[in-house]
Amino acid sequence: MSHTRRGFLIAGGAGAAGAALGVARPAAAAAWETVINDSFASYSALEAAWNHRYPWGSDHNGSARMYGSASDRNHVYLASPGVLTIKATRITWDEGNSSADPHLPIRYHSGAVHAKQHVIVNDRFPNWEVKGEFQAPSARGTWPAFWLTGADSWPPESDILEYKGDARNWFNTYRNASGGWSSTIVNVPNPGAWHGYRAWITKVNATDVDIHYYLDGSWVGRHRGAGFVGQPMWIIINLQMEGSSGSPGPTSDTYYRARDLYVGRSRA
Repeated sequence: MSHTRRGFLIAGGAGAAGAALGVARPAAAAAWETVINDSFASYSALEAAWNHRYPWGSDHNGSARMYGSASDRNHVYLASPGVLTIKATRITWDEGNSSADPHLPIRYHSGAVHAKQHVIVNDRFPNWEVKGEFQAPSARGTWPAFWLTGADSWPPESDILEYKGDARNWFNTYRNASGGWSSTIVNVPNPGAWHGYRAWITKVNATDVDIHYYLDGSWVGRHRGAGFVGQPMWIIINLQMEGSSGSPGPTSDTYYRARDLYVGRSRA
């Protein structure tokens, strides 16, 4: 899976599919540049490109509280060079409730990372590619995600990988503040094996983007992201638990792995 780009090329043999879908190609003079690559090769590379926990802290909308730092590698670590591992562990003590709505009781310690680099679609950077390969848990109560969310406000949001307690991946886009969700739901054989998840984001007018979603190199859907242009977005990888994925969750440790994480963009 090449990370070299010239113009508006689509990796994984999907270029013809992109052309058939009417995806515009920028002028030949446009340059493609890599933003994130090989960031799981070592701890120094990880810590140069990613911060631990969510951008807003340790809690979100499930029953897992995120832990991890350069000195705490119990829940976010490199089990082998090139592979990021996030581990969720059930706790046996009372740690109170999540500080985030819907304020579920904290039953797990888990991990999250967010990229230091924002994705921002504008005239200067009209096209972005965000992708990676993941081994994702899909049992009841497990809620792994690989997603983009607004750094200054919400929406925008784009979910490239999201499993909610079964073997269906939810490719989601929150269209705008009044427009609600677009979802493409795909049954995935054995989510715990390595699969590729990819978003191609392209500016289509002064305010909106189109997001093309891919699974294992095959195009699965296109969503319009209204109001995404000019909005910086975080890239987040996290293993949340319970919440939308059901309960009770597992009592044994749960693992979520990522490799070949790549982010690139065109510079007009």
